[in-house]
Amino acid sequence: MLQNIRDNSQGWIAKTIIGVIVVLMALTGFDAIFRATSHSQDAAKVNGDTITQAELGQAVEMQRRQLMQQLGREFDPSLLDDKMLREAALKGLIDRKLLLQGAHDAGFVFTDAAVDQVILQMPEFQQDGAFSAERFDQFIRQLGFSRMQFRQMLAEEMLISQLRAGLAGSSFVTEDEVAAYARLNKQTRDFANLTFKADPSAIKVSDEDVKTYYDAHAKEFMSPDQVVIDYIELKKSAYFDQVKVSDEDLQAQYQKEISNLAEQRRAAHILVEVNDKVTDEQAKARITEIQQRLEKGEDFAKVAKETSQDPGSAANGGDLGYAGKGVYDEAFETALYSLKADQVSAPVRTQFGYHLIKLLGVEAPQVPTFASLKDKLTRELKTSQVEQRYVEASKKLEDAAFEASDLAQPAQDLGLAVQTSEPFGRDGGAQGITANRAVIQAAFSQEVLEEGANSSAIELDPDTTVVIHAKEHRKPAQLALEAVAEPIRKELARERAAEAVKAKGEALLADLRSGKAAPTAPQNGQAWKTAEAASRTQEGFDAAVLNAVFQMPKPSEKGKPTFASVALRDGSLVVLRLNGVNEGAMPTDQEKTTYRQALASRQGQMDFAAFRKQLQEKAEVKRY
Repeated sequence: MLQNIRDNSQGWIAKTIIGVIVVLMALTGFDAIFRATSHSQDAAKVNGDTITQAELGQAVEMQRRQLMQQLGREFDPSLLDDKMLREAALKGLIDRKLLLQGAHDAGFVFTDAAVDQVILQMPEFQQDGAFSAERFDQFIRQLGFSRMQFRQMLAEEMLISQLRAGLAGSSFVTEDEVAAYARLNKQTRDFANLTFKADPSAIKVSDEDVKTYYDAHAKEFMSPDQVVIDYIELKKSAYFDQVKVSDEDLQAQYQKEISNLAEQRRAAHILVEVNDKVTDEQAKARITEIQQRLEKGEDFAKVAKETSQDPGSAANGGDLGYAGKGVYDEAFETALYSLKADQVSAPVRTQFGYHLIKLLGVEAPQVPTFASLKDKLTRELKTSQVEQRYVEASKKLEDAAFEASDLAQPAQDLGLAVQTSEPFGRDGGAQGITANRAVIQAAFSQEVLEEGANSSAIELDPDTTVVIHAKEHRKPAQLALEAVAEPIRKELARERAAEAVKAKGEALLADLRSGKAAPTAPQNGQAWKTAEAASRTQEGFDAAVLNAVFQMPKPSEKGKPTFASVALRDGSLVVLRLNGVNEGAMPTDQEKTTYRQALASRQGQMDFAAFRKQLQEKAEVKRY
């Protein structure tokens, strides 16, 4: 369809479309048409703030990929309900928007400098102990973000975390609650257990049983929806050999490079912010108190961890790492470059508040040789010319692909080869082009997959652009019984083995509870395995067993145990006999502190959930 419109865009189709638009305008007016289309790019509005279709599309795709990772590569993504994915993703975006609004309304804020400091200190972006812009770009590209998008996302996450921490930090618990929690947590139990092992190997499953299961669950045995694509790849690196630079230009660039070298200084600081809640006078008084502690000999790093209000460096003892001139605020930099090693400055006022600055070290500049920099300088001098050629070629590729019905002509025009991928599904391939999210989206789009058009130009990374064309669509098909018979046989054997031991265990439980079976007598040739004073984290027992034991009702009197059972993951069944419950010792002060913190954290999570529910109930949300 799209190709037909392209071919006839100057003919009767275009004239007909224009005629329809004119009639609509005449009948309903421009305002009606505007109202009908004004929200075409919006997915929802939350208290007046917009969530765009682009944001929703990105959230849906991220949710799809996360599900694929959780469910495994053998899962067929075509079984996922796109409508349900969209609804879940939109709900998540609405909740996120409400939390951001709640954080702003509550006065939570992060300065741009604080966000930058967090990015600079994130270990994912570090190389040899310093921030690496290259690693940063590579990391966020894999997530599908631009620099500004990632920075905004991080700032929003920090705000939501600050809101959550603020609510959690305001929670408290009573001494009675701590005592009750301690009593339950320190309680131990005396119990015994018998295990009925499930043995699938002893179960015989007939071919008829397999066939019956296969027929009843036919939809579960489908091949995945897959596509094979042709693609042409434009690489920026291919243009470097076409560009030449002179020795004179290289020497001039070298002199410029070494003239910019300067010493690097490693700084640490303690910050007391001046903001809406803290006046300049209050901050100055506070920084003076901290300065007096340092003058008395307290360790700078220790005091920084306790008092600094810079979230990006406080945890590291205020350490900001090495940096040259031009990085810090002018007043901060002036003070730093006036210090000697290990010297601490007087209070310094910047736009953020008051600082105490310590010089941790100085690195003198090392002048590299021309030979060591020649390749780098050559690449830098060539880059602008290469960039221009690459941009022009990318535009030519885009235009040629749009005009063509396949990739043969565009490839010929640019001197590129048409390549073919391995088959891949909606969750993508293991590596290379088929693992790229934008390529996967394009390959399974209506335009490419169903209408046979070439894709638009797709930027895999800043140095690579591709255009794809669907070569083959392998739709889901029923898998042959022979291909899935063995997995079905194993699953049926596992289920039947589990059912057999469950029946045996339930029969024993009935006898134990009615008194037909002696509580302590061996059963099926095995003795009860006993445990005295077992805690909730007792070693040597499956967590499911311990959870079941501590949920069993307390025996009404000594010598009259209670009974229960629990199924394990492997299909085995454990029969439990609870003999007694032992109250724990009184908690120590340290244990009380730990319990209080745990309960407060749990209460904080509940408070946060209640706050979020309140935001949802009061919100004005419009979905489009």
